[in-house]
Amino acid sequence: MILVGELSDLPPGESVRVQGEVPIAVFNVDGELYAIDDTCTHQDASLSDGWLEGCAVECPLHATCFDLRTGRPSGPPAKKPVRTHAVSVDGGLIHVHESAPVGTTPAIAEEVG
Repeated sequence: MILVGELSDLPPGESVRVQGEVPIAVFNVDGELYAIDDTCTHQDASLSDGWLEGCAVECPLHATCFDLRTGRPSGPPAKKPVRTHAVSVDGGLIHVHESAPVGTTPAIAEEVG
C-alpha cells in the first residue's frame, strides 16, 4: 500500500505522481479516484503530465488517450494498456494498492457486443 497524501490536496481535475514499483499517476475525476502506471506504453512520457478529460488521460507526447478505469489506450501509437491500481481513502488519506507486478499485466476481458 502506497500513501499518496491527503484527499484535500488532490482536488477534482488534478493528478499526482507517486513512486511504487514503478511511478504511478493518481487522478481525481469529479471526486472519483483512479490510479494507473504513470508511463505511457508507447514512449517514455509521464501520463500525470497529460490532459484529463472525463475518465481518460491524454499522453502529452502523441495524443493517445488511456481509459483510467481499464488502462486501455484509445488507439495508436500506443497499443498496450497501462496497469490500473485500486485506490482507497481512509481517514482522509489516499492509498494506492499496487496490482500485479510489472511484466504480469492481467488479461483484459474482451467486450461482448
